[in-house]
Amino acid sequence: MFKQESQHTEWKETWRDDYLRWVCGFANAQGGRLLLGVNDKGQVVGAPDAAKLLEDLPNKVRDLLGIVVDVNLHTEADLPYLEVVVQAYPNPISYRGHYYMRSGSTLQELKGAALDRFLLGRHGRTWDGVPLPQFSLDDVSAPAMARFRQLAQRSGRLDAETLAYTSADSDAHLLDKLRLKEGAYFKRATALLFAADPQRFVTGAFVKVGFFESETELLYHDEVEGDLFHQVKNTLDLLLTKYLKAVISYDGIVRVETFPVPRAALREALLNALVHRDYAVAAPVQIRVYEDRLRMWNPAVLPEGWTLDTLLGAHSSSPYNPAIANAFFRAGEIEAWGRGVERIFAACEAAGTPKPVLRYDPYDMWLEFPFDPAYLKVLRAGQGQTEQVEAQVTPEVTPEVTPEVVRMLKLLKGEMSRVELMSALGLKDEKHFRTHYQQVALALGVLEMTVPDKPNSRLQKYRLTQAGHGWVAGRG
Repeated sequence: MFKQESQHTEWKETWRDDYLRWVCGFANAQGGRLLLGVNDKGQVVGAPDAAKLLEDLPNKVRDLLGIVVDVNLHTEADLPYLEVVVQAYPNPISYRGHYYMRSGSTLQELKGAALDRFLLGRHGRTWDGVPLPQFSLDDVSAPAMARFRQLAQRSGRLDAETLAYTSADSDAHLLDKLRLKEGAYFKRATALLFAADPQRFVTGAFVKVGFFESETELLYHDEVEGDLFHQVKNTLDLLLTKYLKAVISYDGIVRVETFPVPRAALREALLNALVHRDYAVAAPVQIRVYEDRLRMWNPAVLPEGWTLDTLLGAHSSSPYNPAIANAFFRAGEIEAWGRGVERIFAACEAAGTPKPVLRYDPYDMWLEFPFDPAYLKVLRAGQGQTEQVEAQVTPEVTPEVTPEVVRMLKLLKGEMSRVELMSALGLKDEKHFRTHYQQVALALGVLEMTVPDKPNSRLQKYRLTQAGHGWVAGRG
């Protein structure tokens, strides 16, 4: 009697050709053995056609799977049973056009992103290193390249000659130096790192942030797009200015802001999520902020043989996207020692905030930052005082339309995008536009969005409200 099925063992009472799927699954995983004539309790019940199968099975496996297996005849209590021994194969093995893999004690058919990942791995490739024929040097964002050059110059991890910018050929030389080109084509990583809109080439290549009152009640949300370096910076800024509330204290006359998650830990978590995620999964990195915690999700794949314990302990660097990781390393944004998770925990410990919680299921990585109860107590006490003051003093003030808003209202024709408005106003600083024009006009009620439920939609445009039309007409 056998003890139990496992990653490497499967029991079957009789043979059916459909069981070639299990043979395929063992060959695509770490190898294993299929025992015929053994019931699901691990008891040998005998294989009546053992002699015939002993001769037929090796040929059948060879003809339908293209691999060679050992078939051994054994007996227990005078009952014959067969042992089909399958070796692990470095090349992908399919059965009737389908790919299977043994995982634990189950058989899984590989489809979609999992199949892409498997086939690339078997051919010694990574997702981010695959050539992208539709991407050309014309798709490279000049601001993204300039931002990278600035970071790399500061880090000192690329020579000055490579970073020098004298002509259009300089970008091509830099991208080649970063190993982002294969033959005549740029790699997928290039679009994520240096395209103005990576989503044109990779679906789901952005960050979604939302503030939740409960698991099901979303109060507001934002989407952060652009190249990966831009996404890291802007997501961090967005979290610290809009989603996370700081507790204010003073060190002498110096004003000190304390956030529930240390900036260093938050930054490292964002870098890990964007650099090491599986971009074959068409879903964005998602950050859910609650009153008492922040939870970050990304579609992740651990290296073969790794567990959550491996990730939490000391481990070597094994980036899922080596081309992307190399660019971030050259820019000085990450290290190359596999210490990202360690740095997150260390930053929280140094700041005295609660220990993060890391959870991993196949293709799902969750990192949760619980907020310190002491922080929540101070924050709630401060909110209570603010509400009391606001209840006592409620002046009725009609804000004035600023000169900046006046200019914008007069130039606004029909529905216009942010880019069109900034161009009409002769502005180049997006932050200045948002702060002094867009947000003020929205707050005054003279401007409205055409897609109000998705503030950061790529299709977003702006138009005058009824009050805005009235204001323009009264001053025409």
